[in-house]
Amino acid sequence: MSSQGGVRDLAGRLRTAIGAARVLTERSQVRTYECDGLTNFKVTPAIVVLAESREHVIDCVRLCAEAGVPFVARGSGTGLSGGALPRADGVLLVLSRLRSLGPVDPDNAQVTVEPGVINLWVTRDAAPYGLLYAPDPSSQLVCSIGGNVAENAGGAHCLKYGFTVNHVLGAEVVLPDGEVAHLGGRAAEHPGYDLLGAFIGSEGTLGVATELTLRLIRVPETVQTMLVGYHSVEDAAGTVSDIIAAGILPAAVEMMDALSIEAAEAAVACGYPQGATAVLVIELDGPQVEVEAQFRQVEEIAGRRGAFEIRIAADDIERGLMWKGRKSAFAAVGRISPSYYVQDGVIPRTKLPEVLGEIGRMADEKGLRVANVFHAGDGNLHPLVLFDDAIDGQAHEAEELAGDILELCIQSGGSITGEHGVGQEKKLKMAKQFTAADLDTMQLLRCAFDPDGIANPGKVFPTPRLCGERPGPRTGEHPLQAAGLGEVF
Repeated sequence: MSSQGGVRDLAGRLRTAIGAARVLTERSQVRTYECDGLTNFKVTPAIVVLAESREHVIDCVRLCAEAGVPFVARGSGTGLSGGALPRADGVLLVLSRLRSLGPVDPDNAQVTVEPGVINLWVTRDAAPYGLLYAPDPSSQLVCSIGGNVAENAGGAHCLKYGFTVNHVLGAEVVLPDGEVAHLGGRAAEHPGYDLLGAFIGSEGTLGVATELTLRLIRVPETVQTMLVGYHSVEDAAGTVSDIIAAGILPAAVEMMDALSIEAAEAAVACGYPQGATAVLVIELDGPQVEVEAQFRQVEEIAGRRGAFEIRIAADDIERGLMWKGRKSAFAAVGRISPSYYVQDGVIPRTKLPEVLGEIGRMADEKGLRVANVFHAGDGNLHPLVLFDDAIDGQAHEAEELAGDILELCIQSGGSITGEHGVGQEKKLKMAKQFTAADLDTMQLLRCAFDPDGIANPGKVFPTPRLCGERPGPRTGEHPLQAAGLGEVF
């Protein structure tokens, strides 16, 4: 833990190195950065650094290392797990001003960008070359590539195209001691250990990316989208399993239940089928002949599963309208509830009907409502737990229910997160999914990158080990446990 005097001294050194206008310490200024998209946790950072170049990042990290002051990197702040939650005794390193987007290399289908570049800008610049950037989180209008890399973000089309890790070729990384390393590169494959793969999704605990080389893909020859309405969630979920079982790999299969449909209608008037208990947005892309044949199969499968309405987009405008409700769903829930808790877990897609039914039962038991909107194709659930802060104790009940849903995902053969990361929110659940030996092994990697434990400390792991501590069963009380900063499970 750094002293107040040490932090004040660091602020002065940062102003000298980076410029006074880019170093914020006034409470009224730094409070702006007290949380990311998960507002349940809030911490006011001691110092906020608004980096505008890779040199600023290097200087900031180096000075933090010399002073022994922890730092947390932050992009657009759209994360939903508290991964960018600041430290009260540390520096919040904001990368949103690093927005250089290099020229697209159409021959090699790649582009190099800085971490503050907005996700959708990459496809915008690649489009004239018939290329696109596949990972497409719902927040792609505002989320940054650096944040996507930190959390290994997915999106609606990750079923076919994979997550961020499948589309990053190389990264320039400032390690926690201020040194610069290059992981991967411009080639498709690299010998040796996959350190780039370890870095992607590490949530800022292994360093800070200052430059990223992204893989681009060809715009498909044909894209066809349908909106399908059902009277039961079970039939909609069954359709998803039947499509995959038929050997069809859609670009996307998204599902919304009645409550999330109600919210989307209130927010954006998306015009989804009236009376639907569930809807699917199904998208196929690829060679025209293949897509047309598979599309007919999907229509038949949906019909056999009791779909009462099937709409097929005639053009890009209609396709955009079908996606409008789904893309706005998270924010739209604010129209039907004063507050809500966004959760993120994964289950085998064949377990969708029973898990959704159990979530409903668990919600009824607590007297709460849950709106389900999710990537049905790969079983990535996003249950939104609705509650009212004005009702005493209901926020706690909602948080408990959200945690119970994660444990249900584990029991069903799934995981506690699909794309939102662990961050602050889910770290205690890591011990439910992994053994102590598993967690120790992961932390040995963290310690290799960050032996002083200053890069986004306190995230991901339920009980962080001190680097240099001997792995294996603990004897006695851990120093962090004694300080009230960790628990033993």
